[in-house]
Amino acid sequence: MVATVLRLRYRILGNTLARRPWQLVGFCFGIIWALGILAPVVSVLIGLSRLDDLAPVRAVAILGGSALLLGWIVGPLLIAGVDTTVDATKLATFPLTTRQVMTILTATGLTGIPGIATSIAALATLLLWVRSPLATLVAVPCIALAVLTCVIASRLASALSTGLGGNRRGRELVGTIVLVAVIFAGPLATGAVAALSNAGDVGAQFGHASVVLGWTPFGAAWAVPGDVAAGSYVTAALKFVIAAATVAVLWAAWHAALTRATVSPPRQTTRSVRPGRLGLFGVMPTGGVGATWARSLTGWLRDPRYLRQLIVAPLFPILFAFTGGVDGFMFAASPIFVAFVLCIAGYSDISYDGTAFASVLSSGIRGRQDRWGRILGAACVGVPLTIAIAVITAMIGGHASTLPAILGAALGLLLAGYGVTAVSSALIVTPVAAPGDSPFKTVPGQTFVSGLLVFVVLGACGLLAAPALIVGIMGMVGGDPAVGVAALAVGVLGGAVVTVAGVLIGGRTLERTAPDLLQRIKAFPVG
Repeated sequence: MVATVLRLRYRILGNTLARRPWQLVGFCFGIIWALGILAPVVSVLIGLSRLDDLAPVRAVAILGGSALLLGWIVGPLLIAGVDTTVDATKLATFPLTTRQVMTILTATGLTGIPGIATSIAALATLLLWVRSPLATLVAVPCIALAVLTCVIASRLASALSTGLGGNRRGRELVGTIVLVAVIFAGPLATGAVAALSNAGDVGAQFGHASVVLGWTPFGAAWAVPGDVAAGSYVTAALKFVIAAATVAVLWAAWHAALTRATVSPPRQTTRSVRPGRLGLFGVMPTGGVGATWARSLTGWLRDPRYLRQLIVAPLFPILFAFTGGVDGFMFAASPIFVAFVLCIAGYSDISYDGTAFASVLSSGIRGRQDRWGRILGAACVGVPLTIAIAVITAMIGGHASTLPAILGAALGLLLAGYGVTAVSSALIVTPVAAPGDSPFKTVPGQTFVSGLLVFVVLGACGLLAAPALIVGIMGMVGGDPAVGVAALAVGVLGGAVVTVAGVLIGGRTLERTAPDLLQRIKAFPVG
């Protein structure tokens, strides 16, 4: 059964590459990338194998293996998305047990480009232990455990980030947690390296880190051959048990996750409300603007694809405080980065409507009303959040005198972004993740050109907000209260002008392009 699925997988891959030249180019770049990593890794291993001192060899093996496992967990989610060519959902309709599905998915993970490259690199570590025949012999099963740990851990992370027992809220929660963890991973690693560098001898600090990691699931399998080579047989046996237990625990957790995701029936995600309860639609003004306003604000407060923007944005002050301290310029300027994220959240707003955009067209709402309603919905959460972060960071950092300058730059960028997205979302629709999907899942139909459109919109936002940004930064650096007040005035007034102009232009554009936008949305492939 495994061989059959693998043949089907590679036949699908071959057909896809034959039909889509750009995917073939990307596949070739993937092979070149893997070879480009393997060459220096093997060279380093050859150099280490010639050292007489065993300590640096053991440290490099453990630290490198730990980094490899972390890369397998985070890398596919962050860089390439979850590969859905062969996944548990597609195999669930076949008469296969969960254990068979797991075996198939493990085999596909091992036979992909990352799996093959990892296996070759892991086998190359045998060069480190040629000085000890017993250590070389023990390293073989340890390498198998280490590679299996990488693949199974990656599959478990994918299963958790894409669904829990068919529960949409579970998928949304886990996906958001993984997203936040990924965002914090870089600064945490940077801070850890900085702490090690400031602690004295970097080599000694990394040696201590390798000793600790050798007793964890991350580095236990890689530490066993080194302990055998050093004559620490009892320690090696204990770490081998940890490595084997890690594979067993990961396998069991993955089994439970797949059982819930593919066997358990989908759970009801709707809820009942009392008759007459209209939510925000009963609070907002009537008419086209009010109805669109209520619908947009409901999306910002309940749709996880919007909520993730509100979760990610406040993390900027935390990240900058961690990396540069609360006295640094980046911490003070973090509200500008918050505005930067929020201002482009609706650059292809209609894409999130999906085919439901047909109801907007059938309602007879004018383009200008639709633009105002969407902007008001976004502003109800974006403006208060930006102001609150600006005030809080100013109080914590002790730079209250520059608050007007910071607010001017941030609000100018935010309002200018609303104006730009009022036009861009009347022109651009792109494939987006479905409600409840993982934020890391590859969305079918996305292209390189559609990805570049984001940077075009960002450039337009920065260009139109340039006066507010320049005056605001001058006020922050100089600390002159008069310049700060000027920055606030320029930001609010200039941003308001851009917003109004964007609504007028975007409204007329939407009335002309709306039928074409709906047709393009319907043509998007379904993931």
